[in-house]
Amino acid sequence: MRIISGEYKSRRITAPKNLPVRPTTDMAKESLFNILNNTYYFEDVSVLDLFAGTGNISYEFASRGTEKITCVDQDFGCIRFINKTAEDFVMPIQTVKSDVFKFLENCNTKHTIIFADPPYDFPVEAFSKIPELVFKNNLLEADGLLIVEHSKHTDISHLENYSYSKNYGGNRFSFYKVAASDEEE
Repeated sequence: MRIISGEYKSRRITAPKNLPVRPTTDMAKESLFNILNNTYYFEDVSVLDLFAGTGNISYEFASRGTEKITCVDQDFGCIRFINKTAEDFVMPIQTVKSDVFKFLENCNTKHTIIFADPPYDFPVEAFSKIPELVFKNNLLEADGLLIVEHSKHTDISHLENYSYSKNYGGNRFSFYKVAASDEEE
């Protein structure tokens, strides 16, 4: 994997082969960040990276100037790899070794962008728990986005607060926003 833009542009990061991951492709990642770049100043956002895996998405945010990044993954090898890479590159990434659903149940910190990349073979019910917990626990800032990466064969557009989706190869990003009535509360 490589970092697409920012301070560490074109730097390659090689993850150990024994990690249980499927990193977001460079094409999909570049397209995602083009969308985000039109909406946010990366220096001003806080990011929560769920099912962080190799930390691929978090490194991209850090390279673009994001100072508040939290990665959550239940695999100790993934957390260790993210910590080592963040230390090597001097990136402001905090890690939490936890089951993502337990983390979301207990989290009380709002974020501008929450990115979730669960296993593609999750049943739709498991995918649906992500936005359910994010919005139930009010974890997004008013102008925030929840982005769920999944297979283009999985349809989660029926979930509450769904806004739109974008396909890139076999990947799909589904975007969720705080509903207007939620912002007024």
